[in-house]
Amino acid sequence: MENITRLTPLKQPIVFELEGFDVPPGYGSLFFILALIYFTVMLLGNGVVAFVIIIDKNLHRPMFVLVCHLVACDLLGGTAALPRLMMQFLTGQKKISYASAIAQAFCLHLYGSTLQTIQVVMAYDRYVAVCEPLRYPTIMTAARLHTSCALAWFVAFTLIGVSFTFHINVPLCGTTIKDIFCSNRSILRLACIPTPISDIYGLTMTWFLGTSVFLIIAFSYIRILHTSIKQRRGNGSINRKALKTCAPQIIVYVIYRVATLIMILSHRFPSLSQNIKKFLGILFIIVPPAINPVIYGLVSKELRTSIFRHFIKQCTLKKQDF
Repeated sequence: MENITRLTPLKQPIVFELEGFDVPPGYGSLFFILALIYFTVMLLGNGVVAFVIIIDKNLHRPMFVLVCHLVACDLLGGTAALPRLMMQFLTGQKKISYASAIAQAFCLHLYGSTLQTIQVVMAYDRYVAVCEPLRYPTIMTAARLHTSCALAWFVAFTLIGVSFTFHINVPLCGTTIKDIFCSNRSILRLACIPTPISDIYGLTMTWFLGTSVFLIIAFSYIRILHTSIKQRRGNGSINRKALKTCAPQIIVYVIYRVATLIMILSHRFPSLSQNIKKFLGILFIIVPPAINPVIYGLVSKELRTSIFRHFIKQCTLKKQDF
């Protein structure tokens, strides 16, 4: 238990106060503008990718459908954290109601979990595409694809939902959340009583999900690499093309894992300022949503070509209107 400011349990309506960044006087507007630019880029990048995939029937294939799910996941994480952070920069308002705190924490945890479960489905899709190219259309049917995606969201939703059931009937004695966003643990740290079951479940769930996802992805791509090397001597043009589509998934997964690792390691260096620690702690939320659409746009030739084609088409139509 941390941040306990009183011994008497609080009664609803409870209003928390986020510690947030220590912003020097006069710099709030600058940080707001920078955050707004970043937020706009994130929305624009993910929006363009999703829009092009939806309207271009040539992209209605498993790999790009999964990219749309990844876009939805990125938007969930980014919109859960950045708008309130921008509000803190602009107005200095750091108060947040209990319901809003729970909602933000739930969305951020769901983002982190779903990002990993969607990566598992992506790895399976690429595994079938490379290792079983002739059977790929019959294995990765539309029904199986949508079932796999729904299962990925359901697993993440269930795991996170269970962790938030520990908030039921837990009295809170503190109101200051020492972070820039709300999380399950940061709220339960304000509890008047110890919450060992929640701690054990949280650690077990995080370890199980992270380890399982890593092992599945590692197994899939090791098999993909083995198949690609094995068929290198023969006519492996189909497999080489499919292998190239694996690059975005690997890059996206590595970026997320590196960002979370940086967040964990930052707490092991007491000499770092609190602002730097908080900034490093939010990297896993703000970096992937902005970088992922760029990765898919640059690496995937089909998606990149489709974006340029629709952009040129829109420009041509506007010129004709004038």
